[in-house]
Amino acid sequence: MSRSVVCLHAHPDDEALLTAGTLARAVAEGHRVTLVVATDGEAGLADDGPGRELGRRRGAELAASAAALGVHRVVRFGYPDSGMSNEHGGFASVPVDEAAGRLAEVLTAERADLLLGYDRYGGYGHPDHRQVHRVARRARELVPVRLLEATVDRTALLRVLRLLRATRLAPPDFHPDRMREAFTARDELTHRIDVRSQLDAKRASMRAHASQAAGGADTRTLAFCLKLPRPLYRLAFGTEWFVDPDAPAGQPVRGELF
Repeated sequence: MSRSVVCLHAHPDDEALLTAGTLARAVAEGHRVTLVVATDGEAGLADDGPGRELGRRRGAELAASAAALGVHRVVRFGYPDSGMSNEHGGFASVPVDEAAGRLAEVLTAERADLLLGYDRYGGYGHPDHRQVHRVARRARELVPVRLLEATVDRTALLRVLRLLRATRLAPPDFHPDRMREAFTARDELTHRIDVRSQLDAKRASMRAHASQAAGGADTRTLAFCLKLPRPLYRLAFGTEWFVDPDAPAGQPVRGELF
C-alpha cells in the first residue's frame, strides 16, 4: 500500500547525508515523498563565502538532489540559516509553534503517514538541527502522525572513523573524539534501514551539493565522503538509522519504515 512520507531537514545537503537512501528507497517502493527544508543554507561554508547568492545556489542544488532521489515535492520554508553560533538569530530562534504550524500544513496537505525529523541531539548539535527535532515533535502534536527521528549509530560511526584513521584515509580533523557525544547510542536505535541498493542515488544526491564540497579551514564532509572507495562508501552509507520516540524499551530493531 502506498504511503505518504514527509521529511524535515534544516539545510540543503542534510538530506543527502542523513536520509537520502531512505527517501530513494521509499520512492522505489511506491511511496510519495515530500522533502521540507527549513533554511536555504546561506550561512554555510563555501569558496565564495556565505550570503544570499549562496542561498540561491544551494536552492538549485537541493532541487538537483531531490530529482536524483525521485522526491515528489520540495518545500522550502526560507528561514534564515542560524550558522553554528546562532549569533544573529535564524531558524533556531523561530518560535517552535510557528514553524510547527507550517509543517503541520504540509502534513495535512500531503495526508502524511510518516514524518521524519532529527534525534534529540540534533546529530552533531547544530542549532538548526536541534530546532528540527523540536519542530517535528510539536508538529506531530498538531497533526497526529507517526514520527521517526533520523540519526546515526554512534558505535558504527566511531568504528568507521577509527578504521579510516588506521588506514590513513581520514584527514586530521576527522577525529573520533569529536563524535563521542554526537548522534545516538546503539541501544536507543529502533530502525536500521538497508539502503545499499540506493547508494548510486545517495551519491548523486551528495554530488548535487557542490558548493558544500569546498570552503572553510577543515576538510568538508561531503568532499571527503565522495572520495571514499566504493567498498568504504558502502560500509559508511549502506545503512541509515532512526529512533521511534514512541517505541517501548527493548523492542527489536526494525528494518522497514512501515
